Amino acid sequence: MSDLLLKDAVIASPGAAAGTEAAVDVLVSGGVVVAISDPGQQPNSAAEVVDLAGRWLIPGLWDHHVHFTQWVIRRQRIDLTHTGSAAEVLGLARQAVQRTPAGKTVVGFGFRDGLWPRPARLSELDAATGDHPVALIAGDLHCMWLNSAAQQLVGVRTDETGILREAESFAVMDRFGDPADLTLQDYQDAAQAAAARGTVGVVDFENADNTALWPYRVAQGVNQLRVEAAVWPDYLAQTVDAGLRTGQQLDDSGLVRVGPLKVISDGSLNTRTAWCWEPYSGLDSSLPDACGGPTVPPQQVRELMRTARDAGIDAAIHAIGDRANTEILDIFEELSMRGSIEHAQLLRWEDVERFARLGVTASVQPEHAMDDRDVAEVYWPGRTDRSFPLRSLEEAGVALRFGSDAPVAPLDPWLAVAAAVSRSRDGRDPWHPEQRIAVGAALAASSGGRTEVSVGGPADLAVLERNPYLSTGDQLRSMPVAATLLAGRFTHRAL
Repeated sequence: MSDLLLKDAVIASPGAAAGTEAAVDVLVSGGVVVAISDPGQQPNSAAEVVDLAGRWLIPGLWDHHVHFTQWVIRRQRIDLTHTGSAAEVLGLARQAVQRTPAGKTVVGFGFRDGLWPRPARLSELDAATGDHPVALIAGDLHCMWLNSAAQQLVGVRTDETGILREAESFAVMDRFGDPADLTLQDYQDAAQAAAARGTVGVVDFENADNTALWPYRVAQGVNQLRVEAAVWPDYLAQTVDAGLRTGQQLDDSGLVRVGPLKVISDGSLNTRTAWCWEPYSGLDSSLPDACGGPTVPPQQVRELMRTARDAGIDAAIHAIGDRANTEILDIFEELSMRGSIEHAQLLRWEDVERFARLGVTASVQPEHAMDDRDVAEVYWPGRTDRSFPLRSLEEAGVALRFGSDAPVAPLDPWLAVAAAVSRSRDGRDPWHPEQRIAVGAALAASSGGRTEVSVGGPADLAVLERNPYLSTGDQLRSMPVAATLLAGRFTHRAL
């Protein structure tokens, strides 16, 4: 790889936000930033020169929580994300059936039924779709709405709602969009779209044999991103037997490394299955599931985490409700283990400090706060001040990492940055503005902790048309990215 000189770059940083910053030249060699100097001072005449013309340079961004194959598949499904009722979903499903050949299943993604005026009804879905199989996947991936034809196709039966939830839904979801039908070009297109938003890496939590699949994909040209390949319980034994450890390189290019063990300990807010200390508003508190509950029992989570710890594999545990977060922090403390809690959506105040004391990373998705603010106010009334408590976590010294949970939110780190900084979207008033964080903290959470471009750091870089430190929330959300580099190689270039 030839050396690269990025001429007339402005390094973005909190201390250089006034608009009077001097441009510098940045020399890249061997995939690393080796020098930063005044313009025209670099002696390396052999380097390829790219004039950034005063554009802003930041560390490349990561999405620390994606389901990459589900994200690729989502791009091919009916978009239900803007629906607000069963009637709207039924209208789109009816239209899709009319234009879909007989025998081909209609699959949609993105409905959220937590605030529907009327609940889902199987009879209404059947009436709208007939004997054409229709599977509609919720925006949080934790439930599906299946018509009778789709239920018969995969051999399941639901109650009168037609809703299949949690483990029962996970068990058949791949039947409605087989990953084997995807092409390498599908993956390349999705990775290229991510790179065009300044993304240089992802932590892939797809429920698949990720440590085997990703080296193959990269070797076949899906090489626009670094990937940390997570390990699910079904693949833990084979990973341990192979002697793989978190951080271990898996391919010759150095783009793929072993990620953490992923376990889903509870459900989600939209399905009212996240495990909480208090009942969901509107549910009979005497019911056994009034507070949600564990998806994988804590003792089973403990044994999986112990096995991973002893093999040198970190843990990344899904916990959304405050009870689930307490239980998982207890296990981290008991095992003295490294890792993260994924989502950490509702926390008790005393557990915020425990994250910091135990060194557990809070891997959160700020855009979910924008998606969930209304449903949270309905089902968690009086508790939303400690929902997505980003500022409190930061002030406690907790390491923050941002992601999208794609396809739950789009794979675009700027949406997470904007949501964390503004706690607002679509012109609405900020939701619990006391939990907003500064741009610098949001960018660090989206870049693996890197605060600015520096000598010795990897040449995983993003070139911006706008100074992020002088941008509003809406401007951050639509940040124009002129180029993205991975180890000094352009993966996106619009200069």
